[in-house]
Amino acid sequence: MGRSYFHLHLVSDSTGETLITVARAAVAQYEGIAAIEHVYPLVRSHTQLARVLSEIENAPGIVLYTLVEQDLAERLEEVCRATSSPHLSVLAPVHQLLSSYLGAHSTARPGAQHMLNAEYFKRIDAMNFTLLHDDGHLPQDLDEADVILVGVSRTSKTPTAIYLANRGMRTANIPLVPGVPPPSILETARKALIVGLVATPERIVQIRQNRLLSLKADDDTAYVNRDAVAEEIAASRRLFARHNWPMIDVTRRSIEETAAAIIELHRDHRLRFIAE
Repeated sequence: MGRSYFHLHLVSDSTGETLITVARAAVAQYEGIAAIEHVYPLVRSHTQLARVLSEIENAPGIVLYTLVEQDLAERLEEVCRATSSPHLSVLAPVHQLLSSYLGAHSTARPGAQHMLNAEYFKRIDAMNFTLLHDDGHLPQDLDEADVILVGVSRTSKTPTAIYLANRGMRTANIPLVPGVPPPSILETARKALIVGLVATPERIVQIRQNRLLSLKADDDTAYVNRDAVAEEIAASRRLFARHNWPMIDVTRRSIEETAAAIIELHRDHRLRFIAE
């Protein structure tokens, strides 16, 4: 049976990240159904809204929105009703719950979660640190990291590090290369949580072959030899076990799932570090 499609309009007065995340998480639960996404960020005036309304009239579908300006929201709802497009203010139920519990009303501030506060600058600092310490660079100050990811080539170290940095965690990553000892500072690092990443040899070989194909490089090399890769991974497991570093198998994990596990490990590590 083929996939069925529907139009999904995501209207935001900010970046649209919240809507995209919520919508995709929900749509993913429906097998055989896919959304044709129409994303409209930074809708903060009637002029900007007019283009959105025209799109909805041309392709009616489900409309999810986060508009804190009441007159914009009302105009959008009016067109949704006229085009029989089901619509929902995604944050409204959350605001109602908070307002009821806290006994306070929210203030209409588009994009308030993106204001330049201390948390924002912490994320920027983490991102700068992570980019400077990618792929084994600047090993001398590794213990300034919150997290150090260690693993053989193609175990998703860099994308995981970038994701963690966006969560405000200074993250370095160290590749394990056959015949090359890892930086000695890993032996003495105490502040940083060191996490080993592994995957099945089959998965690593597949990713490496795709990498070589994209580079138009020769694939007759130990880099993609199944036995050689299996020994690389086995050696990395022995290294992690020897140092008692927590290990995560990323074979069937998304970057988000791996990062969530690391954040939980870091929480426990930080508590132990403070206790010492």
